[in-house]
Amino acid sequence: MKAPLSWIKKFVDISIPIEELAHLMTMAGLEVEEINYVGLPLPQGKIEGRSGGHLRPETKISGIEWDPEKIVVGAILEVMPHPNADRLVLCRLEDGQREHIVLTGAPNLFPYKGVGSLEKPLMVAYAREGATLYDGHKVGQELMTLKRAKIRGVESYSMACSEKELGISDEHEGIIFLDDDAPVGMPLTDYMGDAVFDIAITPNIARDANILGIAREIAALTQQTLREPSYDILAEGPSIGGMVTIEITEPELNPRFVLGLIRDVEIGPSPYQVQRLLRLSGVRPINNIVDVTNFTMLEIGEPLHAFDYDVLLSRARNTNGAEAFPHIITRPAQAGERLVTLDDVERKLDDFTVLVCDQSGPLALAGVMGGAVSEVSDTTRNVLLEGAAWNMINTRRTVMAQNLPSEAAYRFSRGVHPATAERGVRRGLEYMRQWSGGVVYQGLEDNYPLPPDDPTMQITPDDVERWLGIQLTSEEIANILRRLDFAVEILDGAVRATAPNHRLDIGVGVTGVADLMEEIARIYGYDNIPETRLADELPPQVGNPAMDQEERLRDLLVNLGLQEVITYRMTSPEREARRLAPGTPPSDKPFVQIANPIVSDRNIMRQSLLASVLEVVERNARLRDRMAFFEISPVYLASEEGSLPDELQRLVIVLTGRRDLTAWQTADDSPMDFYDLKGVVDAMLAGLYLEDVRYEPTQHPSFHPGKCARVLLGGNQVGIVGELHPQVRENYDLPSSSAETPLLAADFDLEALLAAIPERFDVQAVPPFPPVLEDLAVVVDESLPAESVAEVLHKAGGKTVVDVRLFDVYRGQQIGSAKKSLAYSLTYQAPDRTLTDKEVAKIRQHIVRQLERDLGAKLRS
Repeated sequence: MKAPLSWIKKFVDISIPIEELAHLMTMAGLEVEEINYVGLPLPQGKIEGRSGGHLRPETKISGIEWDPEKIVVGAILEVMPHPNADRLVLCRLEDGQREHIVLTGAPNLFPYKGVGSLEKPLMVAYAREGATLYDGHKVGQELMTLKRAKIRGVESYSMACSEKELGISDEHEGIIFLDDDAPVGMPLTDYMGDAVFDIAITPNIARDANILGIAREIAALTQQTLREPSYDILAEGPSIGGMVTIEITEPELNPRFVLGLIRDVEIGPSPYQVQRLLRLSGVRPINNIVDVTNFTMLEIGEPLHAFDYDVLLSRARNTNGAEAFPHIITRPAQAGERLVTLDDVERKLDDFTVLVCDQSGPLALAGVMGGAVSEVSDTTRNVLLEGAAWNMINTRRTVMAQNLPSEAAYRFSRGVHPATAERGVRRGLEYMRQWSGGVVYQGLEDNYPLPPDDPTMQITPDDVERWLGIQLTSEEIANILRRLDFAVEILDGAVRATAPNHRLDIGVGVTGVADLMEEIARIYGYDNIPETRLADELPPQVGNPAMDQEERLRDLLVNLGLQEVITYRMTSPEREARRLAPGTPPSDKPFVQIANPIVSDRNIMRQSLLASVLEVVERNARLRDRMAFFEISPVYLASEEGSLPDELQRLVIVLTGRRDLTAWQTADDSPMDFYDLKGVVDAMLAGLYLEDVRYEPTQHPSFHPGKCARVLLGGNQVGIVGELHPQVRENYDLPSSSAETPLLAADFDLEALLAAIPERFDVQAVPPFPPVLEDLAVVVDESLPAESVAEVLHKAGGKTVVDVRLFDVYRGQQIGSAKKSLAYSLTYQAPDRTLTDKEVAKIRQHIVRQLERDLGAKLRS
């Protein structure tokens, strides 16, 4: 939020330097990101804050200084034609010292061209020869110095300034017309020099998204008195009673709605000082009525909306007869309703969107934007002014659904106290009366069905010392809270505080106590809290075996050459469906829907981790020729037992690309295949000391038929590995050059995997006696799994066969049809002696007989 210093000073006296004030605000949570000097002297050198620290290096300093001798308030007395140019005029101008002839092409002076002396002077910002200004004819902010020159035969050495030349805004189409009471000859820096703080309004201080809120914080920090604005109205019209009525259908969505009425307004520009403050705050002035709504919102934090009352009256009488008056209704939208908003966009309304309506239909999106049907125009004469409070969650949903952020929605979506609605309407009506000459009706139409309870908490000095590590008396604590407008009383040494009725961020119970501690710490000064050691007893240390095992698994996979990725848990049904081959029946498991999605295409919680990791592969496929990723994260399934979903932990591994990384030595650039993936999985399971692992062929709609296996652990399936189905691969935007490269994946039930990890495992010493290595090839039926042969080899060899490794599979006419040859490398080793050739031959004969008896296998000659 941009906050002009001159506006803040209307509510609190400030005597400390601007940079020190910025430091003080930042340390209290109002992070000043930039200070823009508009006419005031720029700082020189380093700036010391209250605590002795320097202004944050992240705080940007910008702006322009107005020389008090060269830039002053001037008065244009006459506007004359230029003798040699139709698009230029000459002005007779008084600057407090003497008269000048000033040449300009400002279009807003042409209505006065050639009319002689003006009835009343036009007060302007006047720059004398030698003044430094921004160049109004160049893009951006480029400084220039005024010098004498002849333009079309007339000497020019000074100028009347636009806002761009003075650094107030980018407006350069016309010169500034100051208010009539501007003192001629006064240095412009004294009249309206300013500094604008650009403050990052974080969620915990959304209450300060207005000038009064910022002033309240400064008053508390500097121990000054806050000058509350007046909410009195000079109401000289008749009573508002019967002129309009209010109906609130759902108080939870609209706890308060207030209306005021003003008649006989004259639409025109706002006073220049108002326009200047709006522009410095980043808001474009429109007219005196619309400016009131923006000005009041920026000033006290209550967004207002102005309706053309005559339009509402006409709609009411067209619907309900000649004697009807507007009846304002707030309600959720109905099916099929539409509204054209002030930005001239017709919007289809959701059933949760709250509307402000009358008898004829919708008028405005509650808390977000008004409708075009009843907007204030140049012909408006009577204005109905609305101030309200809206449910912050519902406002956020509406903004997201309509993609319609606004200044009003920014505040309502973060919480505006209902008590502020009346204050806003009162303040706004008085401004309208002053700036438009209208007559205010007496009284307000106020419907307040759901007043919030302002929470009350109790704390003691001991609580403050324990939470913050500082020693304060009850009176010191009470004084800090009073400076923030809390209602405070001290009872038996304890401080009892009630939150003020402009704050919705103070909780109840322990949360409320924590909020009070934050307020005390902010105002006391975070940088004034001493460093102290923790005095409380440490909580008992409790291990988390599941997390330890998860971290151990991560380390294993990284050591195997894989890279961890972290993906979005939010997705869409369309994204999820891409992991399945076409024709796969949809899952009967309902998705967990997100009530308030951050984007439209991430509106559910995922049911598949594989789909998420494949999106990472898709994004990186054109940048890398080798990918080896893994992710450990949950998926979400709708629960039958409660409102919260079941979170199931999964592990997904994805491999694709060349087998070896590119290196200075010759590397294996052939693509990874199923056995590379199986090797990673085998090494992972071995590293977790899991035994009794088996692989069985299976079918899965994500995987290639015939290239997919399920992983069994003790007879229970814990995962699935294989090459992705070609039609699944086509669902992802992968380079055509990699079409022949297998895309390999493994998907594991992590909870089942980790639950099987043994608490202890046996460790054996490395045998000191040499092993005997031997190869054995056997011919078996084509349908017999190689794993069955390996099991018999281990069983027949007993403890002497310490390792069995398949290294070759052969099929051909030499061994017959429907047959295959499996070649294994066997390692014989005894822990207490060196095996002799006779012992090995005896074991080998026993193995061959066992293979023939159990499997019908024959030794390949």
